[in-house]
Amino acid sequence: MLELRHLRVLRAVARTGSYSAAAVRLGYTQPAISQQMKALERLCGTPLVVRCGRKMRLTEAGVELVRRAGLVLAEVAAAERAVGELAGRQAGQVRLVVFPSGSATLVPPVAARISRDHPDIRLSLTEAEPPESVELLRAGECDLALAFTYPGEPEPIETPGLLKVKLFTDPLVVLLPAGHALCTAPGVSLSDLAREHWIAGCARCREHLVHACAAAGFRPDITFATDDNLAVQGLVAAGLGVAVVPELMLSAVRRSDVCVRPLRPPLRREVYLCTWPDLARVPAIGLTVAALRQACASS
Repeated sequence: MLELRHLRVLRAVARTGSYSAAAVRLGYTQPAISQQMKALERLCGTPLVVRCGRKMRLTEAGVELVRRAGLVLAEVAAAERAVGELAGRQAGQVRLVVFPSGSATLVPPVAARISRDHPDIRLSLTEAEPPESVELLRAGECDLALAFTYPGEPEPIETPGLLKVKLFTDPLVVLLPAGHALCTAPGVSLSDLAREHWIAGCARCREHLVHACAAAGFRPDITFATDDNLAVQGLVAAGLGVAVVPELMLSAVRRSDVCVRPLRPPLRREVYLCTWPDLARVPAIGLTVAALRQACASS
């Protein structure tokens, strides 16, 4: 009979590509992972993974079982937390997945408030950009996912039944090296920067930048791309390019040798929280959602 531990092991192997990496992720030994996989393949009567060099690749049967395992494990996670709801306890673990600028600015005050007011609630944090963060929620690996989208662009993942709570609108701003001719301008348009070199951010942000620049009549010359906020500012400060970033990124750290100007006409992203309706009714998760909404409203 298939057991949840079998499904968790298979999913970890699929995501990491090796038994040893799956063992590290799950806190097992490598031989234990190997034994679990052999037992699972005996139960299924067919190979689920094959070795390709140093990596493990899923067979067709393995792909199908991993897909269904995600749905099963998500339901189990919801059921476990629903039990806490029935007990009416304001306690338990709440697993957050947050994009990096959010984890640096929004999570610390929320975690401090939860720790002070509800010490029996334990928050855990994983960093991931959307759509990966939403995929983790769908797979049952987190309870709350902080994500963002750009107006006019399709959702990265269409997930029927998902509860989305809008938190705030995050305007985009222009970063220029100190002394740039546009540093004194009241606002800067994308077309003003058509001849500049560009520093781009995460894959989703890069895609939005390319689309926005195309609408402004040019293709950006992207010379550097990095997800790291300090790296973006450092490259701009060194005169290696300009950047357009969400204002939230500058809330944690802002270099004094980088000039920040409003973008005209304005562009923005919408930041929202995702969870499942059943999870939102669990007291610990509901309290965390309320704390996040309050933190965003007061920032």
